[in-house]
Amino acid sequence: MIENDIFKALADPTRRTIFEKLAAGSMNASALRQGMEISQSAMSQHLSVLRNARLVREERQGRFVNYEVNPEGLALIAGWLAKYRAYWPARVDTLKALLKDMDQ
Repeated sequence: MIENDIFKALADPTRRTIFEKLAAGSMNASALRQGMEISQSAMSQHLSVLRNARLVREERQGRFVNYEVNPEGLALIAGWLAKYRAYWPARVDTLKALLKDMDQ
């Protein structure tokens, strides 16, 4: 199930940081490493996990490979979350009522 791969990929804080950087725009692995204490091989492994989870895609431009967020992966996350979105309004209302009772 691809959702499992997505959540496993995003469970790692380094991969979340990489994903957040890519959400700002396309960049290569060297640019992604800036500000991070991570080796080139570790970056490659993290990008591989993100690619396999369909969260990131790559595009070759000559000798360089640029990475970007894959909208299809985001759609899978959004679809999964949509299944549970219906539960939240009732739970928030219940929590509000509980907090109001506790406050009195």
